Amino acid sequence: MLGVKCRRPKNASPCPPDGHSYNPAHMLDLKYIRENLDDVLERLNARGGGDGKKLEEALALDEKRRKAITQTESLKAEVKKASKEIGALMGQKKIDEAEAKKVEVREINERIAALDRELKTHEDERNDILIRLPNPPHRSVPPGSDASDNPLVREWGEKPSFDFEPKSHVDICEDLGLVDFARAAKLSGSGFALYTKWGARLERALIQYMLDLHTSEHGYTEVSPPFMVSRDCMVGVGQLPKFSDQAYAIQEGEDTESLGQNYLIPTAEAPVANIHREEILDADALPISYCAYSPCFRAEAGAAGVNTRGLIRMHQFDKVELVKIVEPEKSYDELETMTANAEKILQSLGLHYRVVLLCRGDMGFASAKTYDIEVWAPGQGAYLEVSSVSNCEDFQARRMGLRYRAEKGTAFPHMLNGSGTALARLFVALLESYQREDGEIDIPENLRPYLNADRIPRA
Repeated sequence: MLGVKCRRPKNASPCPPDGHSYNPAHMLDLKYIRENLDDVLERLNARGGGDGKKLEEALALDEKRRKAITQTESLKAEVKKASKEIGALMGQKKIDEAEAKKVEVREINERIAALDRELKTHEDERNDILIRLPNPPHRSVPPGSDASDNPLVREWGEKPSFDFEPKSHVDICEDLGLVDFARAAKLSGSGFALYTKWGARLERALIQYMLDLHTSEHGYTEVSPPFMVSRDCMVGVGQLPKFSDQAYAIQEGEDTESLGQNYLIPTAEAPVANIHREEILDADALPISYCAYSPCFRAEAGAAGVNTRGLIRMHQFDKVELVKIVEPEKSYDELETMTANAEKILQSLGLHYRVVLLCRGDMGFASAKTYDIEVWAPGQGAYLEVSSVSNCEDFQARRMGLRYRAEKGTAFPHMLNGSGTALARLFVALLESYQREDGEIDIPENLRPYLNADRIPRA
C-alpha cells in the first residue's frame, strides 16, 4: 500500500459506506478533557460558537452513561450469583425456592435491559454532541472573532506596478478568450467556468507545475484519488456532519436510499487524508507526505457571492492538496515546513503574497492552528486566499481510527493539510499580475517550459 508498512485491524474495511465504522467516543480525548477541563473549555469557547457548554453537556451524558454501565455490571454479577444458587437449589430438589429465584433473575434482567436502553440513549446523545464539536485551538493561536483579527506573519515580494490601469481577470479572460463564462453558466449554472484555448492550457500547466515542484523538491508522494468518497471519509476529516448543508451528496441513479452514502469531494484532503483510515502504521513509516490534484466541489459558494462574475468564488475549482501524517512531537515543525512548501509556489512564480495566522474565531472546524496564504491580485485591488495550511493534531486521526505504533502501545498521529495551492485564484492573480498594456500576458519564467511560450498572445 503505497510503500507504507501498516496493519489493518481484523474485519476493518477501507471505507465502509454506512457511516458507522468510526467510534465517536474517540473523536475527542475525554480522559484528557476531564483532567484539563478548564483549559479545554476556555479554548473551545474562544471559537465563539458556544462549544464549551456543548462539551459540558456531553460530559454530563457520559457520566450518566458510565453510571449506567456500573449499575449494569453490578446487576449482571447478581444474575451470575443467582444462577449458581438456582443450580444448587435444583440439585437439592428445592423446586419452589428455585422457581422464586428464577422470578428474581427475570426481574433483574428486565432492569438490565432498561439500563441498556438508558445507556444507549445517553451514548447516542453524547456522540451526537461530540461529533459536532470542533478541534480546540492550540494555545499559540491568538484570540479574535473574525478575519480582521488575524495577525500578519510575513510578506514576500512587492506589489506589481503598472503604467496603465490594470484590468480585472474577467476582462482579460474575455479579451483573450481564456474563459467562457456565459457558456459555463449554460452548461452548469452560476459558479462554474469553461476554460478555453490558452486558458485551459494555463490551468493544466499550473497543476502540472505544482505537482512537479512538490514531488521533486519537497519530497511529497503524488497520488491520484477518487473524486467521490464515502460518508465515513467525510466524517473522518471533519466535513460531516458539521457542513452537511454545504456538501454535494450523491445518489446512484434512481436509488433514493443511496443518497448521502457518497459525496463529491470538497478538496482532495477528503480522500487523501483517509488513505490509511482504520490502520495501524509502523512508527518508521512516519512522516508520510502526499500531494494530489483534484477538482473541488463546494456548494456553500452560493451563500457568499457566487453569482458575481469571475473566478473568485466557484462551486467547482481545481487544487493541488498537501497532506502529512506525522508523529505528534514533530507536527508543529511540519506545519512550518508545509507552509513554506506552499509559499514556494508563489515565490517561484514571482507573485506577491502575505501570510496571516488565523485567530481562534476564524479557524476551520478540524484545525488546531492555521496559516492562510493570500496572494495579491492587482485587478481586484485585494489579497486572495490561495492556501490554508493547518495542523489538525490528532483530531482527524481519532475520527478515522488511524493509529501508529509508538514506544508504549499505539497512539494517534497528528495530521496536517494545506493547499499547495488552489486554483482558480492563483490563475486570477497570475493573469492580473503579468498583464501588459497591449493586452497580452507575460508567462513567469518557471512556467514557460510547461506552455512552450513566454507570453499569452492576443487571438
